[in-house]
Amino acid sequence: MAQGPFFDEVVLGRRSIRGFLDKPVPRALIEEVLALAMRAPSSLNTQPWNFSVVTGEPLARIRAGNTERMLAGVPESREFRKFEVYEGAHRERQVEIAKQLFAAMDIARDDKVKRQDWVLRGFRQFDAPVSVVVTYDRALLGGDIAPFDCGAVTTALVNAAWSRGLGCVINSQGIMQSPVVREHARIPDDQVIMICVAMGWPDDTFPANAVVSRRKSVAEATRFVGFDAD
Repeated sequence: MAQGPFFDEVVLGRRSIRGFLDKPVPRALIEEVLALAMRAPSSLNTQPWNFSVVTGEPLARIRAGNTERMLAGVPESREFRKFEVYEGAHRERQVEIAKQLFAAMDIARDDKVKRQDWVLRGFRQFDAPVSVVVTYDRALLGGDIAPFDCGAVTTALVNAAWSRGLGCVINSQGIMQSPVVREHARIPDDQVIMICVAMGWPDDTFPANAVVSRRKSVAEATRFVGFDAD
């Protein structure tokens, strides 16, 4: 297995990629990335995750079906629980990254055409050449541990991809219409669709790819208990 950059370089250098080159990703490279990702920690070593890696015509059908149904007003059918309305600091961070992306893409607040086009790109999984649909075993539905483990493996996946020169964005818009995804990705009924990851070679000319989100500091996020005072 090829040696990648140091861990710090990968974690600090990684960005969410929303613009991709029209260039296929070799299956062998995806398998290498998945093998790295599956070293992620897992509760009691249950490893509940599975992956449906989609490209070509099946991915085109998912994009078309997802977009057409959303534009037709079909209610979304994502299979994970979501929080309806963010408020306070959580909403502020959500708005902050949206402003950064819209500024990078030159999308004015009142430009409805460009704003809709940006939303549709999300429904199309940002036109990435590969979509990795992360699922978990339905036998574990109802508990929070399997989704937690899926979050761990997805984090490992995007970092492993970055270490190999690939870009990703974790994209819940791409699974808005889960029946479409399930049909064309041939996901069996014994799997719950958790999330999808758009993957491909980053397009360095795409302005949004240069956006780096601001993160909370350690001081903001952390309480140290039982340590000696400075």
